[in-house]
Amino acid sequence: MDVRAFDFNLPPELIAQQPASERTDARLLYLHRDSGAITHTSIRALTVLLQRGDLLVVNNTRVFPARLLGRRVPSGGAVECLLIAREQGDGPATDPSAEIWEALMHPGQKLKPGARVVFAGSRTLHGEILERRYYGRRLIRLWTGDGGSVADAVDAIGHVPLPPYIKREDASDDRDRYQTVFARERGSVAAPTAGLHFTPDLLASLSARGIETTEITLHVGYGTFQPVRVERVEDHRLHAEHYEIAIDAACAINRALDEGRRVIAVGTTTTRTLEAVGREHGGRVVPTAGATDLFIYPGFEFTIIRGLLTNFHLPRSSLLMLVSAFAGTERALTAYDAAIAERYRFYSYGDAMLIL
Repeated sequence: MDVRAFDFNLPPELIAQQPASERTDARLLYLHRDSGAITHTSIRALTVLLQRGDLLVVNNTRVFPARLLGRRVPSGGAVECLLIAREQGDGPATDPSAEIWEALMHPGQKLKPGARVVFAGSRTLHGEILERRYYGRRLIRLWTGDGGSVADAVDAIGHVPLPPYIKREDASDDRDRYQTVFARERGSVAAPTAGLHFTPDLLASLSARGIETTEITLHVGYGTFQPVRVERVEDHRLHAEHYEIAIDAACAINRALDEGRRVIAVGTTTTRTLEAVGREHGGRVVPTAGATDLFIYPGFEFTIIRGLLTNFHLPRSSLLMLVSAFAGTERALTAYDAAIAERYRFYSYGDAMLIL
């Protein structure tokens, strides 16, 4: 399957640079999965479009401020570091509070093994490059030097890791708006953006209509922005991401499946987690934790979800391929054309699409 089949032209001005004034101000494109019919409405219409007994499954991961700005030691040159994933194993016995991370770093050419960096603000983090990896990645050891935890220092001085297509620096408001109301489990470098549209009031309205909600966790890694560099879809590989499903969530999902009620995934991260676990357990969801690199593209057979709420994604991206697998490629791209014609806002801070 040719990657170019998932290409489309998006006017740059439709890439949302700021969140909507209110979370529920987002527009909603409703795509009928069977007929291909399209309805233009708003996110508030979920209370009408969803039906009693539907089960919404959301991702409760929490974004941490993974972007660090600092300087090289001793030259003082500027350094930028995006923490991607914590590695197993920490620092030497002399500093057990140290942590080892895989990170994207700039300027890459000057940051060879042994190079030292420092990130300073209300707290100070020290770093040493341990290893060079592919595509600008580095293995870096981080420590505070004052006995405090690396996590606390990162939370104090780090910046919200806004996606690269948002062409501005992060602002204080992003610490709240680039976080869902479900966010509880710290560990993501990107928000599960379909969940950004919900508010406590909207959730209360859905509950009053008999629509259930349950939570799972998948920590979103930088792979969510990873470009598809191959020509054939089948040759692409995703980075594994950690997930957890608690017993109450597994029971709620299986109960909905047993009763013939719709399980509706809020976001592609939720979809990948549910389908990965369902694939391993005969179409059932079990309480478990692990990592998945499941890549969903057209031809995939879904066993768990019957509906998907998602934002609009990048051309040629693995996320668009997942949406196309669920909706059908032609219908998905037709819906994208309609969204562009109607001037929807795209990507993380943009509008949403519901596929039922």
